Amino acid sequence: MKIKLSLLILFTTYLSSQENLKNFIAPEGNILIGADLHTHTVFSDGMVWPSIRTEEAQREGFELIAITDHLEYQPHREDIPNPDFNRSYQIAKESVGGGDLIVLPGSEITRNMPPGHFNAIFIKDANKLLFENDSVAGIYEANKQGAFVFWNHPHWTSNSQGRMDGIAKLDPVHKNLIKENLIHGIEVANELTFSEEAFEIALENNLTILGTSDIHGISDWLFEIPEGGHRPLTYILSNDLKQNSIKKALFMGNTFVWFEDLIAGKEEILSSIIASNFKVESKGYTGETALLEISLTNLSSLPLKLKYIGDYTFHQYSDFLEVPAKNTITVQVKTVKRIESLMMKFEILNAIIGRKKNLHATYNLNIQ
Repeated sequence: MKIKLSLLILFTTYLSSQENLKNFIAPEGNILIGADLHTHTVFSDGMVWPSIRTEEAQREGFELIAITDHLEYQPHREDIPNPDFNRSYQIAKESVGGGDLIVLPGSEITRNMPPGHFNAIFIKDANKLLFENDSVAGIYEANKQGAFVFWNHPHWTSNSQGRMDGIAKLDPVHKNLIKENLIHGIEVANELTFSEEAFEIALENNLTILGTSDIHGISDWLFEIPEGGHRPLTYILSNDLKQNSIKKALFMGNTFVWFEDLIAGKEEILSSIIASNFKVESKGYTGETALLEISLTNLSSLPLKLKYIGDYTFHQYSDFLEVPAKNTITVQVKTVKRIESLMMKFEILNAIIGRKKNLHATYNLNIQ
């Protein structure tokens, strides 16, 4: 009996520790898949072997990675001949064996702006996407293969391949590709940059909202992961871990982005994430006072930056406060007189649902 009890305690502790490793709690009925859909290896202009990419992903604890080496740009060709553009994906896939990490095949179609760079994932054969003298033929071929295609770093400041003003904008070729349903998503976060204009394009054109690392070097170095940093990730709300379900969720736009200390996504998506990860509870009045204690619990890895927009004031805090990641703080609300119910309203300053627009969350509390 003691052995069974010890095993139960160990198993419960294990489950608790696994839950604590999650960056966000999924809304009921969904699972959340942390994904980096834009990465490079030595098989294009990256600095590492494909198996390093998968090892990094496993160490950092997210669930899905796409290997998306450039097709047209092969600067290591003399040292690493690359007759098969599927090879980097194959090596990465083989390196995880039967592990939990999902590895997707992909490629980056590399063109001057316009149209710019595009990633195609869930492809069947990368070699067929290479068209040296046609700016959009690779995008058409990717769609023939049933790929999910998205526009990379539309705000990239590059002389020949980007926007020197850093502003994402649509050219006629992009409008045509969107109209023909040939591109399905857009990066609003890429490496160390975030684009409100790209976010606006996504919302206005029903494109899936994505954030990626576009990693070429060592992720620990660039994103200072040992010091508590993280790469930009796309979180996908899926029914299960099957690739068909993940692909369907991407096409439906069921995503949000985690970039530095903010999240960005459609209002309905972020509302469900905040509802699952931010809990507000009444702890009753303090002694004989009219000071109502409210606990604010953050279950996520994102420190929540809040502005209280309710009717009352706090005893210890101003209207601006922060609930640290995976932590609880207690505030005292001055309700003037004792009441039986309270509506707590917050603007979540680092949850973005539009250009210059933050998510609002309301909690109706019965007072103990």
